[in-house]
Amino acid sequence: MLRLTVLSLLLACAVSLSSSAVILEDGMPILWNQTNGQLTDLPTRNGVITPNPWHYLQRMTLYRLMIAATDPFMGCMGTNATDGPMWGLTLQLGWLRTSGRLADPTGATTCGLKTGDTMCISTQSWWGCGNYFVSALPFLSAAKQGFMGAGAQVQMQVPKGVTDYCTTHADCTTRYPDAMSKWDAFFQGLKSSNESTLPENEKKDSLLGLYWAAQMASNYAAATCNSRQSHLSSEEEGDVAPKIADLSEEENHSLYVFSWIHTINDLLAGSMVRIWKSAMCSVETREKGREMMEQLVQQPDFAKETFIFIITGIGSRC
Repeated sequence: MLRLTVLSLLLACAVSLSSSAVILEDGMPILWNQTNGQLTDLPTRNGVITPNPWHYLQRMTLYRLMIAATDPFMGCMGTNATDGPMWGLTLQLGWLRTSGRLADPTGATTCGLKTGDTMCISTQSWWGCGNYFVSALPFLSAAKQGFMGAGAQVQMQVPKGVTDYCTTHADCTTRYPDAMSKWDAFFQGLKSSNESTLPENEKKDSLLGLYWAAQMASNYAAATCNSRQSHLSSEEEGDVAPKIADLSEEENHSLYVFSWIHTINDLLAGSMVRIWKSAMCSVETREKGREMMEQLVQQPDFAKETFIFIITGIGSRC
């Protein structure tokens, strides 16, 4: 549970690392200007929209279309155009590409290699497989909930012979009912938020809760990708944050912070997670919690002891 949570927190903190990782061009996700801005730009067959999520630009296009379609409902997230939670996923996908994690790890093809098809996303990549669950699945849900136009039908392309990826809303719902129901709930929640009379901070809290539930459900569903971990290289000697040579200072710090949380939680027999959950008991404490996590990741001088003291204090007020 904690490992998945840490992975999701690292994803959520991708924005904070954008200054060091090569994932931005002119302030936008890498190669953003080469993606399609219209649904009609995607391939179609017999009236069905057939995106190819194994092509980097088309997978990024899924995010661009979802962001554009949901932006009118995201006013409560903040005043910046990139305050919506899906922007973090675009940065993660860009990082996966620039770090070589989307390439064929088996060496059987040149998919994703600098010397091969640089836009290719390998179906054998554990990273690419996991990202499929937070790109293709939410897009299928968004289309089903009407965000891509009334009656839009979508079926994801899949390479010949590959059968372990769902390709339609119905197919994904059959295979991963919890993930799809939670993405459906998120997009339905977006629609209803426009009619809600709740204060903006409460709308934001509600939508982030729905989004987090959907993302975590996708993470759990992505366990089907685990067989691909056998293609990953073993842990390198000396690769211990915050002193991993080929990571930036910011990346080292973020990894170190979450490794520390993982270690403390183990030492306390899971108490860290329980304290955090009990502390996040209201809209106000969750706001403070988000601010504190940002400080913990972005400010190396933010003491870890302060983190424990604050969440313990917050929890005592619930």
